[in-house]
Amino acid sequence: MRDGDRTVELRRALPSDAGAAAGVWLRSFAAALPGVVRPRSDDEVRDHFRHVLIPVRETWVAEAGGGVAGVMVLDGEELDQLYLAPEWRGHGIGDRFVALAKERSPNGLALWTFQVNAPAHRFYERHGFAPVERTDGSGNEEREPDVRYVWRP
Repeated sequence: MRDGDRTVELRRALPSDAGAAAGVWLRSFAAALPGVVRPRSDDEVRDHFRHVLIPVRETWVAEAGGGVAGVMVLDGEELDQLYLAPEWRGHGIGDRFVALAKERSPNGLALWTFQVNAPAHRFYERHGFAPVERTDGSGNEEREPDVRYVWRP
């Protein structure tokens, strides 16, 4: 995909992407969810990408403009993470990540998002996900009410 003169490539994350991918996560979380308290420090987030997400889970990055513009983590049929650098929202990268996730998990996908994240609800519903469960947040690290979405082909 080309965005103006910027090519966007989706590829599997490499160990060398851990810092940049964590940076995207941190900036995106701060921009999209300013009222949600993070249970992990910036350094803990970076360590989680370096030691868990990239080596253990199916982690993808969107590379654009010489850096990482987005990150997606799959864990079986769970779309575990999907975050875009704030300046890259609205450029079709999230759409491409969801298409890739559906391709990688053709029998269906599920995910959690916070109830306060209305833009995420609209995004996932536009891609055929349906809300199936709402919680008070007692089951997540942030203790933030959330909603479970499921997509079935």
